[in-house]
Amino acid sequence: MISIIIPAYKNTSELIYNLAHNSPHFDDCEVIVINDDPEKSIRKDLRSYHLALLENKKNLGFGGSVNVAVEKAKGKYILLLNSDVLLKDSSFKKALENFKKNKNLFAVTFAQKEKSGSIVGKNKIFWDFGLVRHSKADDLIDGYTAWAEGGASLIDRKKFEKLGGFDSLYSPFYWEDIDLSYRAWKAGYEVLFDSSIVVKHHHESTIGKYFKKKEIKKIAFRNQHVFIIKNITDPALLSSYWLLLIPNVIYFLIKGEYSFFSGLIDALARSFEIIDHHIKQRKYFVLHDDKILSKFT
Repeated sequence: MISIIIPAYKNTSELIYNLAHNSPHFDDCEVIVINDDPEKSIRKDLRSYHLALLENKKNLGFGGSVNVAVEKAKGKYILLLNSDVLLKDSSFKKALENFKKNKNLFAVTFAQKEKSGSIVGKNKIFWDFGLVRHSKADDLIDGYTAWAEGGASLIDRKKFEKLGGFDSLYSPFYWEDIDLSYRAWKAGYEVLFDSSIVVKHHHESTIGKYFKKKEIKKIAFRNQHVFIIKNITDPALLSSYWLLLIPNVIYFLIKGEYSFFSGLIDALARSFEIIDHHIKQRKYFVLHDDKILSKFT
């Protein structure tokens, strides 16, 4: 069985609209909505829907909310579905065939149609001038992708739980899905992109509505540093990160991207916590960084 997990944070009208649209495609699936706004219950808003509602007593962010919902879920597979995603049909269930064929598969991520009409969903991750960077892949051909998108992907629950789920270090948002998939790759699992499963996803419609651009940038840069310190074990790459850190700070300051520096300070302030998470997760690492990064270059 598939357990569909829908994290919600405010923006209730969009959640309700999309639930009404998506519900006909939820046959034979468990549906869990988790409300991450402790100030307002949405129980009355959802009373006409056949689903389980969880409501956080404190804000946990995207990753923390999903982890709570996974603990309550009964399905063998978890469909992560953002509240701003519209399904075209029930084709997400086709992703189960990939898991039947590949026992080493961690997740399948879907093609996503943006407001502009462009298709995204396949991604790459690479090392450049002392930093891990990410972007859209150069093609939309089925195959390996750097990470499974947190808003539209099907995940093997057992593997998710084995790896400890999403890491709270990235709260409230950004990089947590990249981090989880990278840890899956390092554990020897695989992440695939399936272009035949298409959803409509207007990225950042919730984040952009409730967080200032400056704050969003700071969190994104902070989590970029967290990702590197926590996951990269290759000595050459780590040396490159630290040796080029000051030049990178200067570069971003000249560009007017002051959030890079403030994000770095925030990350360094949490160094002991980051290292603790690294130590706990390192036991699952079997694939070297260069082997993973080479898949996307």
